[in-house]
Amino acid sequence: MNAVIKPVEARFEAMQSQWFDAVLAIEKRMYAHPWTRTNFADSVHSGYESQLLLAGDELLGYFVAMKGVDEVHLLNITVAPDYQRQGWARVMLDALGIWSKGQGADWLWLEVRLSNQRAIQIYETHGFRRVGQRKDYYPAQGSVREDAMVMSLKL
Repeated sequence: MNAVIKPVEARFEAMQSQWFDAVLAIEKRMYAHPWTRTNFADSVHSGYESQLLLAGDELLGYFVAMKGVDEVHLLNITVAPDYQRQGWARVMLDALGIWSKGQGADWLWLEVRLSNQRAIQIYETHGFRRVGQRKDYYPAQGSVREDAMVMSLKL
């Protein structure tokens, strides 16, 4: 007999400081150079679109985006390790696209590490196009830096 998989009911909620510990725990598991509490606090304080994706009290993922004149810049999007490869990145990108259109944005922009081929593939599947490269954009091992792929999505 096959196990019955219960559907997950997920919701978005504005990021608030009481979630920073959970967010930082995911950041530290996912990245060699994670965002800091100050990065998240400054983003929330600045009014950036900072959303959590939750199922009950479980944090599935989060994103932070900054609105510009006719564009939105995705600064951070992360799916918790236990929830990867389940379509949650697509859910967050869809939600961000809807919000961005509602803000009058025509474009969604992001940078991603050149070494993060999995993320690049997710973005391309979602319709993002490679438009450039930023040399030495990200910190890497020691004093080494890593280039970023610049990607955009016409909304």
